[in-house]
Amino acid sequence: MLRGGKVGLRARHEEDIPVLRAELYNDVVNASRAESGPWRPVAPGAKDPRLVVDDNKEQGSVPFSVVELAGGSLVGTATLWGIDTHNRCAHIGLGLRPAARGKGYGTDVVAVLCHYGFVVRGLHRLQIETLADNAAMLRSAERNGFVREGVLRGAGWVMGEFLDEVVLGLLAEEWKPAPGDAAG
Repeated sequence: MLRGGKVGLRARHEEDIPVLRAELYNDVVNASRAESGPWRPVAPGAKDPRLVVDDNKEQGSVPFSVVELAGGSLVGTATLWGIDTHNRCAHIGLGLRPAARGKGYGTDVVAVLCHYGFVVRGLHRLQIETLADNAAMLRSAERNGFVREGVLRGAGWVMGEFLDEVVLGLLAEEWKPAPGDAAG
């Protein structure tokens, strides 16, 4: 498990899937804001590709379940995705269960994903794309040193309207790990 100050990132467990599906992916508004495509229902018991980890595929994406260090409860998901091994870059994504929002977990998740991307994977650049009105994600990214690089005007279709997306980036040489960062 990779550890931050408040959360740990671990492999997805089978028992995580129904909780994440119910609280993140079956919430039409949340899923529409978080996904790059339209929301669609998934039948109970179906293998949801957003949640099921297939270790037999080449990994251009590394999904984690996020757990609270104090008690081990599941608080959400985190992903390093779009991994480009030639250019040594990837994207960061996360989703927190409603009860876990507003507690500083997002900032810690971004920090642990940075450690994973820069230290474990040896990447040069990490990028975050988020809706311009997602103040929590923008704060979490900027607290970890990410720089706003641009706005993609009207780039996200969300629940009947186009919204702007903000692109943030962080280079390995700009990253400042938290004191005592071992993430181990």
